[in-house]
Amino acid sequence: MRTKLLLELEQVNLRLKSAKAKVTVRASNGSLQLRATLPIKPGDKDIKGTGRKQYNLSLNIPANWDGLKTAEEEAYELGKLIARKSFEWNDKYLGNEAIKKDFKTIGELLAQFEAEYFKTHQRTTKSEHTFFYYFSRTKRFTNAQDLATPENFISSIEKIDKQWAKYNAARAISAFCQTFKIEIDLSQYSKMPENNPRNIPTDTEIAAGIIKFEDYLKNRGNQVNQNVKNSWQLWRWTYGMLAVFGLRPRELFISPDIDWWLSKENIDLTWKVHKDCKTGEREALPLHRQWISEFDLRNPKYLEMLATAISKKDNTNHAEITALTQRVSWWFRKIGLDFKPYDLRHAWAIRAHILGIPIKAAADNLGHSVQVHTETYQRWFSLDMRKLAINQALSKRNEVEVIREENGQLRMENERLKMEVEKLRMEVVYKRS
Repeated sequence: MRTKLLLELEQVNLRLKSAKAKVTVRASNGSLQLRATLPIKPGDKDIKGTGRKQYNLSLNIPANWDGLKTAEEEAYELGKLIARKSFEWNDKYLGNEAIKKDFKTIGELLAQFEAEYFKTHQRTTKSEHTFFYYFSRTKRFTNAQDLATPENFISSIEKIDKQWAKYNAARAISAFCQTFKIEIDLSQYSKMPENNPRNIPTDTEIAAGIIKFEDYLKNRGNQVNQNVKNSWQLWRWTYGMLAVFGLRPRELFISPDIDWWLSKENIDLTWKVHKDCKTGEREALPLHRQWISEFDLRNPKYLEMLATAISKKDNTNHAEITALTQRVSWWFRKIGLDFKPYDLRHAWAIRAHILGIPIKAAADNLGHSVQVHTETYQRWFSLDMRKLAINQALSKRNEVEVIREENGQLRMENERLKMEVEKLRMEVVYKRS
């Protein structure tokens, strides 16, 4: 039956073509649609600048024999309007969209986004973090005044140059449209881009980088804003903590346990990550413990500055916390570092690998799964880092070989000394006798 219906559909389109109606009929999801090139629909964007675009018109015609007759009649009627250049977008051709009183703007929907999103998602720390990811990127990459149409969203995505930004924007906009039941196909943007080049700092570069904070103040002198005069100390402390613990920047600002960090009982020098953070609570252990003293990271003065900074923020508001993390990035740029805050986290993961720390232990310390650790972090294992790891491994092997050789020489020397002692003992015995 379906095959006969499709054959008849072909005949309908042949008759329309013969009549030069400039309209075709197509079947989709159990209904029939009219396809034609028409003037730009209200609320749509004229991307190509032609003033016209191909549309599929759904007139709620079922895909059956009676529906085919109705669709053919409607196609001829639409063809006449096109030929006479008298076509207008009315309720009939707008279909379901005509039910809406007005097209809402993206800004209007953004204002409703949180309430609508959490109607279908349980509100947890993780879901709030995910929502803010969707919200912030949708807001950043779209125009709030644009109407919330698929064409406008796609146009916004197409304007983004960087592939990773385009990919992240598409993910966010897809979730946004799904929340408001806006039909949109973003599958062409769903493929994850190739690795984004990163500059993972070496331990030497990290140690040198912390000096740049105070150097910036000295070099700028009186040009530095008075509000920045002393604040560099907080951001230098932040830099040091990210390097030592491989933390996510926000894990320093969400309800930090300052008392524990300064406590004498904290003999392992761990940083307690709060339960409201992305992956829950954990105690992070340091790599390169000597940096804690070298960078002066347990100086109460800096912790007081941290307490003051977060007291002005709402720790439950992801936008407020993001403002602090963005300030960290601002300082990295201002003092001339050629790597980013998150690169210190990658450097921690790579350092742990070089030091031979088991992957599970390193992953747990960073607060993510072994899969994330291996797939996300180890891919930044650059040629220089591989050289370093191999050279260190070879160096350790050489050290073992040297020790073995030295042990062999010592054993030989020990045997020689034993023989000399025995020879001397025999001489003494002989003389006494």
